[in-house]
Amino acid sequence: MLQKLRNWMIDCANIMFDDSKNDLRALPKSVRLQILIVLSFIWTTVFSLYVFSVTTFIFGWAGLVLAHVGLIIATYTTFKFFHNADKEQKSVFVTGNYNPAKIFSVLFIIFFIFIFTKGIDVLTRTNSYTIKYDGPEKTTLQRIKDFVK
Repeated sequence: MLQKLRNWMIDCANIMFDDSKNDLRALPKSVRLQILIVLSFIWTTVFSLYVFSVTTFIFGWAGLVLAHVGLIIATYTTFKFFHNADKEQKSVFVTGNYNPAKIFSVLFIIFFIFIFTKGIDVLTRTNSYTIKYDGPEKTTLQRIKDFVK
């Protein structure tokens, strides 16, 4: 059962990221990554319009865009690292190959964890208002009657 799930997940990842199996294989890698990011923007906007209210739309949308872009880049980078690790059986610490993409990946993960923990902190914080609000002094019908007079 777990082997079937593992094989299915590998096949799904291969469809998106393997150069020989992807339908966009004729395009350069940077264009393929750009298409994935643009699609994530589109679906994030659709989901945000459906779920969030007007007041929380921009924060929800921005959080989801960052999450999608981070997920795409992290998945792509991880898949490529494992794909290249099969070809080259050398450790990064042995070769000393500290390229900017690897450093950026680590910093992005740390930044993403920081943003995620701040989001949880905001969601779990209690109401900070000290003034109690009991609602309007008049009902809606009373206000309409006063306005019509």
